[in-house]
Amino acid sequence: MSGIPGAGAGAPAGQSQYDPNDPNVKRLNAMMESCFGKAAVSGVMGFGMGGLFGMFMASMSYDTPFHTPGAPGSSPTPITSLPLRQQLKVGFKDMGSRSYSTAKNFGLVGLMFAGIECGIEGYRAKNDLFNGTAAGCLTGGILARSGGPTAVAGGCAAFAAFSAAIDSWLRQPKDDE
Repeated sequence: MSGIPGAGAGAPAGQSQYDPNDPNVKRLNAMMESCFGKAAVSGVMGFGMGGLFGMFMASMSYDTPFHTPGAPGSSPTPITSLPLRQQLKVGFKDMGSRSYSTAKNFGLVGLMFAGIECGIEGYRAKNDLFNGTAAGCLTGGILARSGGPTAVAGGCAAFAAFSAAIDSWLRQPKDDE
């Protein structure tokens, strides 16, 4: 054993690895029980997942040709005509900007959905399928607000349906094998 807490083989069978009376554990539990804490953690996790997803999607992007802007008034230069170092620079810059954009969007969705769902749950004092569905509807509607009433209705319906599907799947009884 190294003497470092948490290092080694772990707790004996049937015992938890952490002390519920530990002030750090209490502080973490209190943070995760607050709507602000849930929303913040969801936003950060959404940002991280969005960054990874955006990086993957940018690396697989074949829908737009890579061009670098040429001199003003001239046509763009195909990336294949550039030296390798310049191609890598352009590719990584594009990947970074797409990844950051996707990360911001996922972070915003996670923050909004978790905060709204927690607020609804606290107001209703119930933990059921309606909370996630209503939070999905509100989140989708808010995100689509600049597109007009039809977009708001579509965003509400799509997010609510997706939230209901995921929530009902997560609430299914587990099959013990």
